[in-house]
Amino acid sequence: MNYFSSDFKLGILGGGQLGKMLLYDTRRFDIQTVVMDPSAEAPCKIACNEFIQGDLMDFDAVYQFGKKVDLLTIEIENVNVDALEKLEDEGLPVYPSSATLRRIQNKAVQKLFYTDNNIPTAPFTRFAYAAEIETALKNESLSFPFVWKSARFGYDGQGVKIIKTWSDLEGIPAQECIAEEMIPFKNELAVIVARDVKGNVATYPVVEMEFHPEANQVEYVICPARIDKEVVKKAQLIALKVSKAYEHVGLLAVEMFQTKDDKILVNEVAPRPHNSGHYSIEASYTNQFEQHLRAILGLPLGKTDSTVAGVMVNLVGEEGYEGQVKYERIEEIMAMEGVNPHIYGKKITRPFRKMGHVTIVDENMDAARKKAAIVKRTIKVISEK
Repeated sequence: MNYFSSDFKLGILGGGQLGKMLLYDTRRFDIQTVVMDPSAEAPCKIACNEFIQGDLMDFDAVYQFGKKVDLLTIEIENVNVDALEKLEDEGLPVYPSSATLRRIQNKAVQKLFYTDNNIPTAPFTRFAYAAEIETALKNESLSFPFVWKSARFGYDGQGVKIIKTWSDLEGIPAQECIAEEMIPFKNELAVIVARDVKGNVATYPVVEMEFHPEANQVEYVICPARIDKEVVKKAQLIALKVSKAYEHVGLLAVEMFQTKDDKILVNEVAPRPHNSGHYSIEASYTNQFEQHLRAILGLPLGKTDSTVAGVMVNLVGEEGYEGQVKYERIEEIMAMEGVNPHIYGKKITRPFRKMGHVTIVDENMDAARKKAAIVKRTIKVISEK
């Protein structure tokens, strides 16, 4: 099929920053795109060929959207999979598939999938209702501390909470959830695997992620990860095992824990371009967004090696600010060599909302990491007074 400068239409469910960055490459390849998002102010709106405002969880909205396009992909997992399944039954290529998304949308189902496929993961208990946690604690089948995770709709640090005492249970939503054993880990890692319709795969280098202690969001992504070569091999092999088990098409970001004794445990996955791969725009031969397109369109997968060391810094809204966004002191970081800001196009900031990122590239990893710390201290995402 001819995708370039043709009548072919690629549908994208979700119009956030991931979709916006995917559109950089669809425009470069002159591939027509149709995007649906619930927000009239979605970042994708300015760059796609056609924008439709609609509810991603509504069956009819997703189904009718799918009838307008020749191939459908996502930039967010929270979409109506029943509609995707019907579209697939009618012959529309959907990547990732509805089957893959069903397993991933629910964290409890996702964890059970790892257990069933002998993929190492942290021990956990599944609860139909949050109230069952109290019973488990009283019966001593569960003990403090543990990590509470909502089974559905957790995103960007939401739906996750460390439970150390009874008081931490206050305000927990009364819904399906899991209680996961707290793992004493020394690193959080990620590997992005690209897989095409024929099963060909390519892995990106292992990256190291540093998280904000309060927001539970990634602050820094460091590529390559500063870990032993044997740990790199373990992480990549487990990521490939996860990819094979899901039989996904497109990108799969596999987030992992490196334990104190260098075991690798899978935390969770995302079947799409991912925050842990943003560094690739400046630092890789083939960035993750182009690679996703190559995989879902059946084009040759690109080279995943890095050309230079890269550190990504997330730009999130500062605490205490909400309203029309202002990027304070952005000119100062733009004057620094190897510093590349990306602004997502969200007009309103609020505490910890992802508003952009900055990638720092350098031939020397230590120099890139030091510069990243300066960037983090300098630029602030605040609101206009």
